[in-house]
Amino acid sequence: MNKKTFGLLAFLVIFFVGMCASCSEKKLATKTLTLLEADGKQITIVAEIAKTKPERDHGFMERKHIPDGTGMLFIFEQDKHLSFWMKNTPTPLSIAYIDRKGKIRDIFDMKPYSLAPIDSTTSVRYALEVPQGYFKRAGIQTGDTLLLDFLD
Repeated sequence: MNKKTFGLLAFLVIFFVGMCASCSEKKLATKTLTLLEADGKQITIVAEIAKTKPERDHGFMERKHIPDGTGMLFIFEQDKHLSFWMKNTPTPLSIAYIDRKGKIRDIFDMKPYSLAPIDSTTSVRYALEVPQGYFKRAGIQTGDTLLLDFLD
């Protein structure tokens, strides 16, 4: 192989590796969320914000590690009964369904890779996913409130 061919081949390899890297997971915007417990204690979570359909559809798929104190907030345009599953999601999660006023209506644990739907029991506007058990470890329960001051 001559120098010119080798140079072209090296350029193509570097170009395609760069293209693949840029096609990998896009980072979502993050916000610091505040949850207010019934006793007045405040808990903060740094959450990625999924507000477009493609962002909501992808969620935490393929994520192998989600640290405590972080999560993903799914924002919907209107109140509705929500249903989530764990397709292609290797990390066990807990999900809180939250109404338009910020009240946590449900909290459920979700099993990795499960296709079983996890449905909200009422119409809600938001869903917050965190590492499984984090809500319990932080003392967050149904009836607590997500402060909506993060909204634009």
